[in-house]
Amino acid sequence: MTANAPTTETGGLYGSDTSAARQRRAFRDGSIPVAVYGMGKIGLPLSLVYAEATGAVTGVDIDPERVAALNGGSNPFDHEPGLSALLSNLVADGRFESTTDGEAAAASARVHVIVVPTVIDEADDPDLSALEAAAETVRAGLDPGDVVFVESTVPPGTCADVVAPILTAGDREPGEFGLAHTPERTASGRALRDIRGSYPKIVGGVDAESGRVAALVYGELTDNEVIRTSDARTAECVKLFEGVYRDVNIALANELGSLTDEFGVDVVETIEAANTQPYCDILTPGAGVGGHCIPYYPYFLLDGVNDRAPLIRTARSVNERMPGFVVETLVDELAADGGSVEGATVALLGVAYRAGVPETRASPAIDIAHRLDRLGATVLAVDPILDDLPEMPGEHVAIDELASRAI
Repeated sequence: MTANAPTTETGGLYGSDTSAARQRRAFRDGSIPVAVYGMGKIGLPLSLVYAEATGAVTGVDIDPERVAALNGGSNPFDHEPGLSALLSNLVADGRFESTTDGEAAAASARVHVIVVPTVIDEADDPDLSALEAAAETVRAGLDPGDVVFVESTVPPGTCADVVAPILTAGDREPGEFGLAHTPERTASGRALRDIRGSYPKIVGGVDAESGRVAALVYGELTDNEVIRTSDARTAECVKLFEGVYRDVNIALANELGSLTDEFGVDVVETIEAANTQPYCDILTPGAGVGGHCIPYYPYFLLDGVNDRAPLIRTARSVNERMPGFVVETLVDELAADGGSVEGATVALLGVAYRAGVPETRASPAIDIAHRLDRLGATVLAVDPILDDLPEMPGEHVAIDELASRAI
């Protein structure tokens, strides 16, 4: 139990007849304990921002090594500015602790925040198994007046159709507790800044009281505006619309980039000139789309809509084809000079999916490396921000080594 956690039973925020001001004070003074489920790259920073505000936060994770490290003040995401110092201070002050005992944390908490990975399976269908497991853990300690916030990105209807039935499968009935979607809007490398208020915070409840409590709590965490949507389903769509917007715009740039050789023009020069018109803002083409969000979330939006949304599907297809286009272009250019990719040494300059962030989830460089390896090329991977390469063919080399290698 964290130092500021109450030693006696406390009331919850959902359905409370006390004033909003008193509820805020109770949240601020640690009378409303918080449990955050999932100590990943978003869950940990989020839990620490909660701990700054309340001083009574327990972080839950299934990995005992991570939990032990966190309780020792050791930050696994040292690329996040300010996170290491904040973790160390909050642990030392007794305002944050971590545990693998999710049910015990749930029993002590009045606010439950779920921020676990949501992914797609091999058939591109949403895999919500981690979310479902977290909801089952919350259910074990859910009391009347508690509130559950889902920060994980989910398909539309997940809170009402997936999470709520799990929470009410035990002793709780609908209307005894709150449930809201509060989608994270956080980028790697700037997590604390984003959570504290880079953008308005979106919240939407499955009922009006859930939305009210979500707005009250997040109003204590963010320096920005809290936008309360009409319901949880709308909030769920907000994050997906954001991701799809980016995926479609990236696909437009990538498709233009794949055509400009036929036009005999330089794509970067052309886009830069086109963007001088204020209504035009074409992105820079690349080798595809990586990361934890954009490659996956369009499929959350497409889930259950059958064969509709051709634009979204086409954009995803364009971006998924880009690693192949890059390799095909290289093969063609080598052949035009009388060479062959087989037996060639190819340097990949950059493996992380985004500059300055040591993460490789769905990085196009991984697909490119595998394609080159299958064609018989030797791959040299250069990325100074990475300590180790992900699972991919290639030798990890420093950039100053390239001059001595036959490329």
